[in-house]
Amino acid sequence: MSGAPDGDVRLRPYGPDDRWIQERFLKDPESTAHLGGPETDEQIARRHERYLAMTDPAKGGMFVIEAGPDWQPAGSVGYWEQTEADGTVVWETGWYVLPELRGRGIAGAGTRLAIDAAWAAVRRPMHAYPNIDNGPSNTICRKLGMRLQATNEYEYPKGHWMTCNDWVIDPPEAD
Repeated sequence: MSGAPDGDVRLRPYGPDDRWIQERFLKDPESTAHLGGPETDEQIARRHERYLAMTDPAKGGMFVIEAGPDWQPAGSVGYWEQTEADGTVVWETGWYVLPELRGRGIAGAGTRLAIDAAWAAVRRPMHAYPNIDNGPSNTICRKLGMRLQATNEYEYPKGHWMTCNDWVIDPPEAD
């Protein structure tokens, strides 16, 4: 898999056999440096079950990003409901690409497809909350046309506070 232009990236629903993708990411100290560190097997098992339960597109969705000519798993991306401090319900998105495939545009292309899937279900603003020190994720937000709305402190995971950018993109007007 040399590169991954948009035409070489697609999404498929996250399934029972996809836990290994989360394990690759969530057990790796380098990959989770901006997320409070690696997760335990128990935490990963709970996350896997939550992802499998995301079957209503109007509530959220989790996908495997497939890339390249053989459509190999390259990471994951999803969207879910998030309630803002003022009570407004928005979409939140998050993504992960396997370390050996980063820097090829896969995360941005996969996230664009997930945003489109979310908006096909419910048109509401899409947010991403990358750590301010996570340059690649902040760059993806910028390239997707998101605007930096704020910088805030967030508790994630529970007991771990971090400073994150709040990027947002509004859905296009309905046709």
